[in-house]
Amino acid sequence: MKQRTFLTTLALFLFFFNLGIFIVSVAMFRDTVNRAEDRSLGEHYFIASALIKDLQAVESRGTDIDGSLSSLLQPYSYLSGDNKAGLVFYKNNQLVFSSKDATVLQSNSLEPAGNGNRLATIRKIDGRTYVIVSGKLPAPYDSYTLVYLYDTTEAINSWSRLKNILFLAGFVLSVLLAFGLHLVLNRIFRPLKQISRTSKDIANGAYETRLPVSGHDELTEMSQSFNHMAEEIQRQMTELKDAADRKQQFVDNFAHELRTPLTAIYGYAEYMQKAVLSEDDRLSALNYIMSESRRLQTVAFQLLEVANLQNNQITSEELTVSSLFETVSQTLYGKLAGKNVQIEFSSEIETIRGDACLMESMLINLIDNAIKACGKGGHIVVSAAKEVGRKTVSVRDNGKGMTPEVLSQITEPFYRGEKSRNRSDGGAGLGLAICKQIASSHDAELSFSSRPGKGTTAKITFTI
Repeated sequence: MKQRTFLTTLALFLFFFNLGIFIVSVAMFRDTVNRAEDRSLGEHYFIASALIKDLQAVESRGTDIDGSLSSLLQPYSYLSGDNKAGLVFYKNNQLVFSSKDATVLQSNSLEPAGNGNRLATIRKIDGRTYVIVSGKLPAPYDSYTLVYLYDTTEAINSWSRLKNILFLAGFVLSVLLAFGLHLVLNRIFRPLKQISRTSKDIANGAYETRLPVSGHDELTEMSQSFNHMAEEIQRQMTELKDAADRKQQFVDNFAHELRTPLTAIYGYAEYMQKAVLSEDDRLSALNYIMSESRRLQTVAFQLLEVANLQNNQITSEELTVSSLFETVSQTLYGKLAGKNVQIEFSSEIETIRGDACLMESMLINLIDNAIKACGKGGHIVVSAAKEVGRKTVSVRDNGKGMTPEVLSQITEPFYRGEKSRNRSDGGAGLGLAICKQIASSHDAELSFSSRPGKGTTAKITFTI
């Protein structure tokens, strides 16, 4: 593109510049010729007027005109003293007089005018340029024709030299312009080259590449816009990579989660098929198969619940916090039996908006995790309050707590901070992922804070 712009701009400049020189040269040539013609016409008129008076004087004295022509015309030969002007005189198309320079021109058949009008012409004779003015004298001397010759060769040569100088200067100026234009286009197209190079780097995966920004012109604005676009591309590619990593982790965890129960089911089924078992052994194997089948069923139901929460809109209504806490407490009554864990409910707000079943499910999941984190003598506080103008529900325990690394991943599907404990409790690592999705569907934010040995706090902050 730069080369095409350079050639097009240079061609247009050369065309119009040389056209301008040509027009100026033609105008100067015409001016030179017109001045020579005006001079020649003026001299011809002056000589013809003076000659008529001389002829009238000769005729008044009764002297023969033809015999006196040579002496009458001789005084006008001074015009040829500078070797630029000459006279030729005809009578009835017969040459009767010529100046010194004009004698050389007789071989070129100078023709007198065919009518009484004066005629000015430009002729090139023997390598020299002449302005020739011819015209008949007025009656009664119309048989005589006066031809005036003016050598304008030097003026034409001066014009030619000036024209050559102009074209030479135009050539030098064109070379300088071509060089300057090349520098300017290099400067203009340098950002475009940088954009092209940076675009290729970004396309090859170097998303951190940026354009240098300097100045306050349009190219600077373009560089800033390009860098903003590159930042957005980098951000989106990072998000896509993180999403791809999460999906791959989900698939890996899902495959791992299925492998253990499927292996057990297949092993016990094969054992029952090939071995001779007692009734007690057969019932024990069937119980284990059913237990692992229930685990698979639980995983399937939980995954279906996550999918439904992502794709469906919830039905939101005003919920009484005290009633919600009472329902959750009754549901968890069985889980607390024999665990020596105390749960305390408190509320500073009367209502929250949401889906009753989903809110119960989320609180039960959070409290169930808190129960698992607490040992004997554990204490769990479930509270509802208003913080910074927003309604919140929090679940705080005094259990084992979590490290920052574990805390950052606990809402990922199939993630287990303590794999052995979760599997022994029948969990699949989907509970907190479901809680996060439930909170998101309520336009709420689920956050966790924890310190190892100091317990964990799960907080639901409603934005509406």
